[in-house]
Amino acid sequence: MFDPGQETLSAGFGEDGNGINLMEFSDEILLHILSYVPCTDLVLNVRRTCRKLATLCLDKSLTHTVLLHKEYQVNKDKVKQLMRGIGKEIHQLNMSGCYWLPSHTIDHVIRCKNLVKLNLSGCHLTSLRLSKMLSALQQLRSLAIDVNPGFDAGQLSSECKATLSRVLELKQTLYTPSYGVVPCCTSLEKLLLYFEILDRSREGLILSGQLMVGESNVPHYQNLRVFYARLAPGYVNQEVVRLYLAVLSDRTPENLHAFLISAPGSFAESGTTKNLLDSMARNVRLDALQLPKSWINGSGLLQHLKFNNPFYFSFSRCTLSGGHLILQVINGGKDLKSLTSLNLSGCIRCLSSDSLFRKAEDDIDSSILESLVVSCCNLRHLNLSAAHHHSSESLGKHLCQLLARLKHLLSLALPVCSITDVPTNTDKPPVQSMTNVVPPGLGKKIRIGVPTYTKNFLEQSNQKSQSSVFWTLLENLPFLKNLELIGSNFSSAMPRNEPAIRNSLPPCSRARSVGDSEVAAIGQLTFLQNLTLAQLPSILTGSGLVSIGLQCQHLRSLSLANLGMMGKVGYMSALMDMLKHCKCLRDLRLEQPYFNANTQFFQALSHCSALQRLCIISRSGTLQFDAVMSFMANCLEVVMCHMFMGESLTICKNLQQTILQSFQADRPALNVIIFPLLHEDLTEVIRDVPMMHLDEITLFKSRVAEEPPNLWW
Repeated sequence: MFDPGQETLSAGFGEDGNGINLMEFSDEILLHILSYVPCTDLVLNVRRTCRKLATLCLDKSLTHTVLLHKEYQVNKDKVKQLMRGIGKEIHQLNMSGCYWLPSHTIDHVIRCKNLVKLNLSGCHLTSLRLSKMLSALQQLRSLAIDVNPGFDAGQLSSECKATLSRVLELKQTLYTPSYGVVPCCTSLEKLLLYFEILDRSREGLILSGQLMVGESNVPHYQNLRVFYARLAPGYVNQEVVRLYLAVLSDRTPENLHAFLISAPGSFAESGTTKNLLDSMARNVRLDALQLPKSWINGSGLLQHLKFNNPFYFSFSRCTLSGGHLILQVINGGKDLKSLTSLNLSGCIRCLSSDSLFRKAEDDIDSSILESLVVSCCNLRHLNLSAAHHHSSESLGKHLCQLLARLKHLLSLALPVCSITDVPTNTDKPPVQSMTNVVPPGLGKKIRIGVPTYTKNFLEQSNQKSQSSVFWTLLENLPFLKNLELIGSNFSSAMPRNEPAIRNSLPPCSRARSVGDSEVAAIGQLTFLQNLTLAQLPSILTGSGLVSIGLQCQHLRSLSLANLGMMGKVGYMSALMDMLKHCKCLRDLRLEQPYFNANTQFFQALSHCSALQRLCIISRSGTLQFDAVMSFMANCLEVVMCHMFMGESLTICKNLQQTILQSFQADRPALNVIIFPLLHEDLTEVIRDVPMMHLDEITLFKSRVAEEPPNLWW
């Protein structure tokens, strides 16, 4: 029932009645506008404003797909009302990462009788609750779930198994050794497996990766087209994935076109995996490939595998030489226009000749990179990080000049040392003119809200950087959305399942030539959304950060680690000036050994009105209790606050409890961890972090070409 007063929305906005009338727009335009509004707001709020919007908000184009992923204000009551209102209209539902919702919230999904695609990764789900839900979803063809300790496939009903038998796509995150629901999915075409099993239980018991394998619980892979497995560190994950692969090696699916296994560290090849790879070489033609480094190193596997129209290759951490890259991967320079994503991170020899005496720091062979650029001219995502790719002063073209030809690039990851113009004296860092790097007012007291860097100073920085090869590279990549500049020797102090790292390797000597002016060049990337800068030792004032803040207005994620001198944070003033302009910033990760999270910093950070997630990692860092509380009160969208500092355990716990007690009632998704970085119980604390936050921001890693584009949703 509508109140006549609700029709006032159709009145003109102007005082004279001649302003823009929203309701006079066509339905097509209004539907396009409404598509940017979260579905819960459409159904529970917007449709109550007037009769026309009441009709449009229930249009199939808006209710067909419902995305609750990262809708942090959604609670159990809103989900209940949403499912009651439009449950029958929903065909695709994404609730991934909704870790804060009670498990019984999932019961309301039963109302969505026409669901075809459902993502519940990160949600609390038992085998009994899963059985009840899937028994009612007979149209389901795509499913994503977590398999937690206590999962029992024997509790799945016959109706549930019937639904699973029709599922074509399955994404399964394993926190316990199990096949999960895979054996029930007899029609699988796409299987994505994420192995997150810890080697020890909370009680300290050593876990085993052995499973009871019988005829009733053997996976069915005969129709499989895509197999993807990502392993977290740990031997149990390796043991379990071998059991999944054992069935695959018995009979390789004829239609398999993507085979991807991402495994950190050493994952030894076994007789089973060797048989599988031999069978693949004989029977299938692939479009996407990723293998553990030990399966490729020293073998002739690549020359035997056959490819159709490859769109994704990852040879991360492999000892792939430039010769092998040209001959075995891009077939001697033949056309590979279909390739859109290539990950060569950690491949220290992939751009060099096959010399046995080559050192990691020697210059690259530009002809190899040129062949790669010519053959793979449609690359969208390229990762060359974690290696020393040094361009020669006299032989061939610079790496940046060659990459500038890849006009379609959207994501790029490079080692810092690769963007230097020419080799410099590596015995000591370059001396920069203080008139160029020190802004006026450096010695003055910092005043929040008052520009520290003048327009004239920023223009001088830009003029200096416009002559560099790095400036030219970015000038030719105007649509770049994701950029990572990571020092070749950088390693985060925040590891996955180990104590924090106290010492790190020194930066590459050539990285000393990369300073504030090079960072300022990034400011010309108008569409930049995600930026990572790590281990840039010659950052003095951080003036380039101000240019980025002013010009990159679409920046959503920022990660800064070990910039400038390690003993102090010389770029703090510039960072605070930058943050004032980052109105779209949602994720901020800072890693610096000595970081003072004081009142001035948090006042500047409060300008980031869209900020949702904050992570600070500083082994000797300090924080101010009142400043953190004031920041949390001002930034209403913040739902994740992780600080691993140098403070005492008592101070950290008191702050954590106070934040939760003060704000969790109004922010159901609030996740707060304040903890000493060097404390012996760090790994136990990390295991309680929701996987979405842990994987996306808390742990440092290169994310460019990490997995194939559009792998899921």
